[in-house]
Order: sequence, then structure tokens, then C-alpha cells
Amino acid sequence: MKRRQFLQHGAGLVAAPAILRRRAEARYQEEFAGRRPRVGLIGTGWYGKCDLLRLLQVAPAQVVSLCDVDQKLLTEAGEVVAARQESKKTPRLYRDYREMLREKDLEIVLVDTPDHWHALPMIAACEAGADVYVQKPISVDIVEGQAMVAAARRRQRVVQVGTQRRSTPHLLEAIEQIIKPGRLGQIGLVEIYCYYHMRTRENPPDSAPPDHLDYEMWTGPAPLRPYNRLVHPRGWRAFTEYGNGIVGDMCIHMLDTVRWMLNLGWPKRVSSSGGILIQKQSKSNIPDTQTATFDFDDFPVVWQHRTYGTPPDPKYPWGLTIYGEKGTLKASVMGYDFIPVDKNEPAVHRDVAYELDQYPEDRTEKELERHVAPAIRGHMRDLLRAIETRRRPVADIEEGHISTASCILANHALALGRTLAWDARTERVIDDPAANQLLARPYRGPWVHPTP
Repeated sequence: MKRRQFLQHGAGLVAAPAILRRRAEARYQEEFAGRRPRVGLIGTGWYGKCDLLRLLQVAPAQVVSLCDVDQKLLTEAGEVVAARQESKKTPRLYRDYREMLREKDLEIVLVDTPDHWHALPMIAACEAGADVYVQKPISVDIVEGQAMVAAARRRQRVVQVGTQRRSTPHLLEAIEQIIKPGRLGQIGLVEIYCYYHMRTRENPPDSAPPDHLDYEMWTGPAPLRPYNRLVHPRGWRAFTEYGNGIVGDMCIHMLDTVRWMLNLGWPKRVSSSGGILIQKQSKSNIPDTQTATFDFDDFPVVWQHRTYGTPPDPKYPWGLTIYGEKGTLKASVMGYDFIPVDKNEPAVHRDVAYELDQYPEDRTEKELERHVAPAIRGHMRDLLRAIETRRRPVADIEEGHISTASCILANHALALGRTLAWDARTERVIDDPAANQLLARPYRGPWVHPTP
């Protein structure tokens, strides 16, 4: 399906549900009939299931392997997948991704682990001959990302990153209807931001890990902290040991979206300020306030997050604003608004299209972000097309590396208290040995840090 046809279809969902369902089934049969890729998932928690089940909605894949260090999550995922896939078979269940990949019988591997466990499984999956879908941010340090790109290229693997804004229908429309026709005029500034109260304020005592969790393996190459219930499941982003804070979680999405929409490469300079300014009582060690500036050739992209207070625009608590001489574009996962300077030109507003009639499973699926489901499906379709043609997908691993590394540089700039100048050719900070020492963080043994 061509992009314009897809957008028109998504914008005009007025047919009866039965007709829409038949159309969806027809697309499914026409485009992916006969393909039964063997799929494995590493990391069966919240987003692992979200990604895998969207793949099953767009292609008759065979989910043959699941892996997780949490036996409870692993068993639950096996039951969910058996109920949803065509064969009704329960996949093989593994506690160690190395054992799963040793079978070398998987065509696609999804890596949906916590961030500190992205690099090693993704590289191992490439070495095992699989194409990969890896969640964002791709890495917790920059050398990890370089090694991931190198592995994909060396093994000639298709690797799609979970920056699914690149497959969000209303953002594709914004590119076609607002940006490409030049309705913004010359752009002078882009703001990206998140004002969600997403940083924990709790400070519970440490404890023994639950019996169903292999906490040693869960920690892997990261520093070993005493177990705390805030960490697992889903709370690990509050700790720098396992990720890159809110910049690594939320900024990467919007920075990557801006880079994609405006065809930007690496920033030339990155600066940042902030810290833990308000919520000092929490056990969390990530900033509650941070501003970062990414300097590109023609304009800066400025990020801000704070985990308290109210957003400047309640309609856009997490999003991006592109300021042009002719108008302003505001966009988020929920829609977009174009506000022209010329009062004679009509403003444009679009809301996200949920596709609930085409995919009724979305109505009842546990913990699904329904507004994101169409974007994940589009991302999975793009992955499958890229695998078929051996082209690079829309969110290729190199694009994911640029966006991830840029956010990591923002955290380094904050820690060092200075602007970092970046050499995109060598992928090193210019004339700053201390900053370059931070490009690869130490691994906990026996795990060995990957190199390009």
C-alpha cells in the first residue's frame, strides 16, 4: 500500500466495522500471505507483548521461542501467545537468551528487555542469523551503539528500532501535508518536551528479590544494586544503572521524530543543565528537571522535562513544536496542530486514528497503549517489507544509534557541566578526553563490553 493511500484510509474510517475488518484481512492476506517467519522474543514484559502481538496482527508469524529471566512473566506470555497465534502452540520458554539463540532457527528476534540488556542480545541475534526488532534507546552507552551498528552491517541483518513515531499515521500525514509543501517556511527553532509525572517519589527499603526472578541475570552487565521493588517490573528507568533517565526514555522519541521529519543527522554540539531539584526524597537517581540543547546546522532542537508542575500546553504534555516563519507545527502521539501565521490560511488539526474496528483485539488487550498500536503495526509492516527486499527499514539501527547517542551525550554534558562538540565522522567528542572516557561504561563481569 502506498503511503498516500494508507493515509487516506486512516483519515476516513467511516465504513461499517464489518467492512473495515474485511479490508484489513484482505490487506493482511494480500501483502503477507505465505510468509510464516519464525519469531522469538527476548523480554516478555509489558512492551515485549505489545510489540509481538502487533506483529501477529499484520503477518501470520510463528512465535516459536520466548525468553525472560522472570518465570512469572515468561509463563504468562506463553499463555497469551498460544491464545493469539494461528497454531495455538505454546512457544518454547527460555530463561537465558543465549540458549534460545543457540538453536539458530529464528528468522526474526524481538529484543524488548530493559535498556541495559539491549546490546548483547541484539548483537547475538545478528550473529545467529536473525533479523532484529530492538527497542529504543538501543544502548546505555555510545560504544554499545557503535558495536550494534557494526554487527548489523557485518552480518547484513535488517534491524528495526522501536522508534515507532516514524510509522505513526498522523505524523506521516503531517510530513506530506505541512512540511513537504513548505507551509512552515524557514524553521528557526524546535522544542521537544515531556512533562509527565513519571519519576517515582517513593523510597521503599531494599529486600530480597522474588523467587520467580533471576535477579543476577536480570542485572547482567549493569552494576549490581540491592534489589528493590521499584526496579522490577517496569520501574528500572528510575535508576541510572539500567538506562539513561527520562532523556533516554522520552527525549529519544521526540528527537528521533524531529530528525526524521526534518531530515537531520548528528548534532554538532550538545549541552545540558538540570538535576534532582525538587523530588530529593525519592530513591530514584535520575534528574527530575533537565534541559538539553542539540545544535544542528540551521537551528537548535531544545529538550525540556520536569516531573512536577503543569505542562505549558495541557494538550501537549509530551510532544514537539516546530517554529517556522510561516507557521507552527505541534505534534505528539495523540495528533497534530498546524497554526499558520497568515490568518487567512486555515489551521489544521488531526487526532490519532485508533483502528479499533479493524483490530478489535486492541479493545481488550491488557495494558496496551491503544493510541500507539497503529504505529507499532506500521513499524512491523515496514520491518517485514525490509526483510523481504533486504533494504534498510525506516528506523534502521544507524538512525536509532544517532538518536540514542545524542541523548546520551546530553547526560554526559550535564554530568560534566559543559558543552560537548561532536565529530560525526569519528564518533568522538572533540578535544575532550574526559568526555570520551564516558563513551563506554564498565561492564560487570563475566559480561564483556562489545566493540565495533
